[in-house]
Amino acid sequence: MTLSTPGYQTCDQPGADREERWLIRVAGIVQGVGFRPFVYRLARQLDLTGYVCNTGGGVEIDVDGPQSRLFEFKNRLGDEAPPLAAIRSMEAQRLPEQKRKTFVVEHSDAGNDAGVEVPSDIATCPACLEDIWDPNNRRYLYPFTNCTNCGPRYTIVRDVPYDRHNTTMADFPMCSGCQQEYEDPLNRRFHAEPIACPTCGPTVTLCDPAGRELGSEFVALSIAAQKITAGKIIAVKGLGGFHIVCDARSNEAVAELRRRKSRPQKPFAVMFPSLADVQRHCVVSAYETALLQSKEAPIVLVRKCDTIADDHELAAAIGPDNANNGAFLPYTPLHHILLRLVGRPVVATSANVADEPIVTKNDEALQKLGHIADFFLFHNRQIEHPLEDTVIRLIAGQPTVLRLGRGYAPTVLPKDSGGPAVLAVGGHLKNTIAASANGKIRVGAHQGDLSTVAARRAYDRSVEDMVQRARTNFQVVVRDTHPDYYSSLKADQLGCDVIQAPHHLAHVLSCMTENETPMPAIGVAWDGGGYGLDGTVWGGEFFEICSDGWKRVGRLRSFCLPGGETSVREPRRSALGLLHELDMTDRECLSFLRPSGLQVKEIRLLRQMIRQQINSPQTSSAGRMFDAVACLLNLCHVSTFEGEAATRLETSAEKADSGERYEFVWRFEEDLSELDWADPVMALLADLTRDLSPGIIARKFHNGLAMAITELAKHRSERRVVLSGGCFQNSVLTQTTVDLLRRAGHQPIWHHLVPPNDGGLALGQIAYALLSKRGWCQKEV
Repeated sequence: MTLSTPGYQTCDQPGADREERWLIRVAGIVQGVGFRPFVYRLARQLDLTGYVCNTGGGVEIDVDGPQSRLFEFKNRLGDEAPPLAAIRSMEAQRLPEQKRKTFVVEHSDAGNDAGVEVPSDIATCPACLEDIWDPNNRRYLYPFTNCTNCGPRYTIVRDVPYDRHNTTMADFPMCSGCQQEYEDPLNRRFHAEPIACPTCGPTVTLCDPAGRELGSEFVALSIAAQKITAGKIIAVKGLGGFHIVCDARSNEAVAELRRRKSRPQKPFAVMFPSLADVQRHCVVSAYETALLQSKEAPIVLVRKCDTIADDHELAAAIGPDNANNGAFLPYTPLHHILLRLVGRPVVATSANVADEPIVTKNDEALQKLGHIADFFLFHNRQIEHPLEDTVIRLIAGQPTVLRLGRGYAPTVLPKDSGGPAVLAVGGHLKNTIAASANGKIRVGAHQGDLSTVAARRAYDRSVEDMVQRARTNFQVVVRDTHPDYYSSLKADQLGCDVIQAPHHLAHVLSCMTENETPMPAIGVAWDGGGYGLDGTVWGGEFFEICSDGWKRVGRLRSFCLPGGETSVREPRRSALGLLHELDMTDRECLSFLRPSGLQVKEIRLLRQMIRQQINSPQTSSAGRMFDAVACLLNLCHVSTFEGEAATRLETSAEKADSGERYEFVWRFEEDLSELDWADPVMALLADLTRDLSPGIIARKFHNGLAMAITELAKHRSERRVVLSGGCFQNSVLTQTTVDLLRRAGHQPIWHHLVPPNDGGLALGQIAYALLSKRGWCQKEV
């Protein structure tokens, strides 16, 4: 950092130890993380005078003292900042001397708030846990205990700077005890904006579906715990919304929850009382343990134990035919107290009606969840920003975010200061939005699918909030090339210059942006499907990414999807599309599809649709091929949730230890190469007829695809290979591909901070728009 101001010589090292006054501006995640108390204590320790305050741009420090101590102060600001802080920039300048008597924390100055980064919500810290378990502490068993090191942040912020009056805690005036702690520089609750206690803070109540109160405070929690152990289903209001909670060991309770939610197969997340409970049910690595116990406390996908004591076994219906549990630990005092009272793991799944956003309001919960929950555990602190739990999986030895939410959202990435202010509206499924302005990219939280009126209303509010937070006029809005996505229609209504980012190119650029990957690179984008520039459904694409532009250099051989969108829900239709492409007879198709429930008349009708090109789009989608193979292996014929067939195929492959593979064949061309799947599918069918185990067939299929990626990278003589798209949520595919690429001397690059699925599209759209404004475009074939 350089110190400079008109009239003073620039200096980076201390000179004569004269008295000076510095104005230091710090940007980044420096509000709501104990930064001002840290600055105060450091300044007093060094006997400096002046003040620190929150501003619209971050934190401002006006400090004076001997020059040597000012340099020490500046260095220690960066080296010893609180663990929750993330300093993005620190600028300092000299000012005319103004000797003060002491150092104080002043009231915030809103000013220009374009640089403020609102911190994420943080799991309860050990010190606050000690408070709630200490019978002599005034916060004993208080469910909203927090301090500068933990508690709600993003979910309660109404505006910036991050001060209490700009949060939903403004509804709760501090009592004298909290006020004293808030103003005490030596207290860890010094300027903790959500500070609360039983005297002045939020309260908990338990109600029945009619809204009648059955108890409050600890009584409410105790009754709720009793109801859970008795097999009842409870809607519990947490940080970013409601969970639906039931006893995870009760087969009856879990089955009833599935019936009420109309969710027959999709796995439920499980909240465990302690890490020891997780380890009793799951195989947990050191890395996964660190994630579970981290300050973000995400849901982590961990492998189920093969054998568990009968008295500890989880209900089989939690994740049928799935090798993993979505495990997480209590992350608020409310959850800690409830789980200790229950004394066993609980299902804790997002409380929402199908395809709608998570419920956040008490009256809304009674209205929308009355047919699901037997009782409601409410609190009266408003949730300003709905927020799902983050989901993380260890893939190829590194954590990969599959859903961006609590503890991680909003995610802020640095960028070059050049270029216009850009708003990215994301895709249609697993939507997120993003904004690029003021030298950073802000990626918002998981919005979900935009197929319902309620989801679209929530999405509109999120777009408005992103615009408000950026405090800038966006010059560019970037959207998907699909014209009918709700997000695309929204972009066209915003009155800005609109750029259309190709869906699969945005996937690749998203991964490159978060990994700061230099060009050139080969980009592999495999997913369930997206709008292709040639009018077909893409999803098995290979790109050449160079500094002067991009080019599609490869694709999976295409096949037809009879029924279009219906094929997404019915893997058996994708399988028929493959068999039809292989010129099989109706009887041959029936022989392989008989377990799927398709009859010969249906097969003939669907094939007629393909021949006459009636609602049977061509696709190069790798995701649909995974569906087709899952169907042929009798693993999934009709999906009950997105990705079910591919998940079952991956689970089957995980069980097999085989180095064999099917040989996919590249048809290399100068303009567009094609990966032909005909030979491997025929070999797969032959293995089926000789009763080779589905697990070995699934493993050979994964191994063959991984080798095909490696062969293209070798053919193109490109070292860097970027893996993106929903298919790379598959741990077997990604791990195998990464291993083969490394052995062949390539550098594999995959997602960590943003999801490989459509939840990462908005970041890639930002990158595409900024590059396009510099003249970057599709290269001539």
